Amino acid sequence: MRILFAASEGLPFSKTGGLADVIEALPKALVAQGHELAVVLPRYRGIKTSMVVMPSMTIPLGGRLRFPSIADGTMLNGVRYFFVDDPGYFDRDGIYGNSTGDFPDNAERYSEFCRAVIEIAKHVWPADVIHCHDWQTALVPTLMRSLYSSDPLVKDIPVIFTIHNLGYQGQFPAAVLGRAGIPPEVYNPAGLEYYGDVNLLKGGLVYSDYLTTVSKKYAEEIQTLEFGFGLDGVVRSRRDHVVGILNGVDYSVWNPEKDRLIAATYSAKDLTGKHACKKELLEVFGLSPEYEARPVIGIVSRFADQKGFDLISDIARELMQEDIILTVLGTGERRYEELFETLANEFPGRVGVRIAYDNELAHKIEAGADMFLMPSRYEPCGLNQIYSLKYGTVPIVRATGGLDDTVESFDVQHGTGTGFKFEPYTGVALLDAVRLALHHFADERIWKRIQLNGMSKDFSWKRPATEYAKLYKTARLARNQILVATSN
Repeated sequence: MRILFAASEGLPFSKTGGLADVIEALPKALVAQGHELAVVLPRYRGIKTSMVVMPSMTIPLGGRLRFPSIADGTMLNGVRYFFVDDPGYFDRDGIYGNSTGDFPDNAERYSEFCRAVIEIAKHVWPADVIHCHDWQTALVPTLMRSLYSSDPLVKDIPVIFTIHNLGYQGQFPAAVLGRAGIPPEVYNPAGLEYYGDVNLLKGGLVYSDYLTTVSKKYAEEIQTLEFGFGLDGVVRSRRDHVVGILNGVDYSVWNPEKDRLIAATYSAKDLTGKHACKKELLEVFGLSPEYEARPVIGIVSRFADQKGFDLISDIARELMQEDIILTVLGTGERRYEELFETLANEFPGRVGVRIAYDNELAHKIEAGADMFLMPSRYEPCGLNQIYSLKYGTVPIVRATGGLDDTVESFDVQHGTGTGFKFEPYTGVALLDAVRLALHHFADERIWKRIQLNGMSKDFSWKRPATEYAKLYKTARLARNQILVATSN
């Protein structure tokens, strides 16, 4: 099959979150299974391209015309990359916004991008399936089933739409309809209308052939009031076309056996190198080497309520009464940055904090920590807990979304399980889970069993890629059946 991916970010060209990792890894895995893949991305500032395949494409946006070019980036791992190049929209200091907030013309920017994706499928790279990701690409299915519904070149192409995080919806005032060139016929309660606003993500939910989420548990959760962010009813109405496919991870990058960013490599057969990684981690954070025998808890995250930092804040000082070392990497809400900076001052030598995004340090935390903390309020998939399993760093997580799907609670009686989970969203439940983990850490034999259980798990992209390929085939068959039915 020829599969065209559309996304607002993707490694190695652009990244703000886990979406970019998926856009790099999943196409590569599909190519390995014999499919042809192309990815369309905006050309943000700093992205270099090799040639122009369309010097000017006419995109109507309301009463205006824009003329982006389509650049051919390169072939990487068998995947072809195209870039929508409009400097006025994408050559900016930031992807979705800057220090003052989101760009006010994001609806127009990504409307142009979505139209360009469809035109690429028409004129540059004909596709059997278009796979869209998150609200920035949600106008692709919306436009395909409205403006392009009678276009013989694209009208029969099925669209798969993946929700990476339902909390981000692309909601704008109704005034953007004209500015963004959104067809007025889709602005109704059954379409993009949402309490008087325009909700682009809703269009993706309504008009796509199939919806996917990045874990089976999250596919269930977004159909509930608690996790549906106002769109749970829309998702439930499509429940027969909602599929949860757990994200994979790229073990060519995240693998302690060949990780060049850590002090020493190690494996399930020989964990010796992990001790060297722990020693280095303490040195990097300037923590006292005399605490090397103590359990080190690692955190790599965006500091936000969604990630459970309100719970950590509630129990921070009780947590530090335990015999632990804390290493924290991330950025986010200032109150949480200040929380960890305060803890570092209150507990010198025991709390290390780096307010930054630092890929190399993230690898060192995964390798050097004994435990990894992810107490998220909700987590569509999560990647760090999966990295942690491979690195023998035992995850402590809340039982939600992909965290629940990937971490199995340790059962001391049977010696099974890979980590520790808690369900109630309370500081008390989190503290209990940490204390249980610390209890088992004290027994070296039991702790090694938990580590080895986790390191034996396979969350590579091979299985998810196979599931997506099956879904693409199902969507094509269903679209062909519609075509036959309408022709009769």
